[in-house]
Amino acid sequence: MIRVLLADDEAMIRAGVAAILASDPGIEVVAEAGDGAEAVEMVRAHRPDVAVLDIRMPRLDGLSAATEIRSVAAGTAVVMLTTFDEDDYVMRALGEGASGFMLKAADPRELIFGIKAVADGAAYLSPRIAHRVIAKMGAAGFARPTPAKERIAGLTPREQEVLGLLGEGLSNHEIGKRLYMSEGTVKGHMTAIFTRLGLRNRVQAAILAYEAGLVARP
Repeated sequence: MIRVLLADDEAMIRAGVAAILASDPGIEVVAEAGDGAEAVEMVRAHRPDVAVLDIRMPRLDGLSAATEIRSVAAGTAVVMLTTFDEDDYVMRALGEGASGFMLKAADPRELIFGIKAVADGAAYLSPRIAHRVIAKMGAAGFARPTPAKERIAGLTPREQEVLGLLGEGLSNHEIGKRLYMSEGTVKGHMTAIFTRLGLRNRVQAAILAYEAGLVARP
């Protein structure tokens, strides 16, 4: 069961999202919040697997809440769910450690799929913005100014293989199945990769994998 926190200052939106998620037997909404500050408090209390945050909320906006949530509950994946798809919002959210960015106008099935993806350790961006953001962030040297191929040169061949599969969008479980290794071993490789390369989340890692030529560009 994937335990989810919803945070949006519009009660009608929260009710609609909760109803969509309730249609999947594998997802449970354990708490709801009307602003970012309350969301942080609810995360501390409930330790959900995924926190779904709106960007524009009173007291504490979603981007600031994402930063605090990543600090107080590293095991909670953060997904931004918003009507705004401006590149600045997306890049700031991912820079603060968010694992996903989805639009309220998207198909409800995409919301369920995205939440399941981030709960399983993957990253998810709405298809409408994914390619645009990857191109922009890569071109801007979002991760670091050092050329991508130079950055990954210190990784072992196996770590580069794991990074490439992450770049294809595979979860830790899927990577393990592909490479015939346990999920724990995959997590060990991920920790080594993130630490060595100074990466904060899987989206940054995926961008680096694209830029280094480990996966085909979209």
